[in-house]
Amino acid sequence: MHVGLEHFLTVSFLLFALGLLGVIIRRNLIVMYMSLELMLNAANLALVSFSRFNDKLDGQVLVFFIITVAAAEVAVGLALIVALYRKRQTAHVEDLNSMKL
Repeated sequence: MHVGLEHFLTVSFLLFALGLLGVIIRRNLIVMYMSLELMLNAANLALVSFSRFNDKLDGQVLVFFIITVAAAEVAVGLALIVALYRKRQTAHVEDLNSMKL
């Protein structure tokens, strides 16, 4: 069996849909944040697949920079979620009705 571009794009679509479903359905900030990261990784998988099947390295280099920026985003995002949890004692979106701390 030959694994083609459509197989990688199908997996990428399924990962993106699973992440989108997690953002829409779940109300916990940590789970929503992980779902957003899953969506970002699905987009990275699509970029790498297109890059691989076009025999160019442009998409793979772009994914390298995206992963670097995502690592910084995770550090800042988790720090904000932890600070919010310490202040409010909850990580559920329904309980956070104002942006004032």
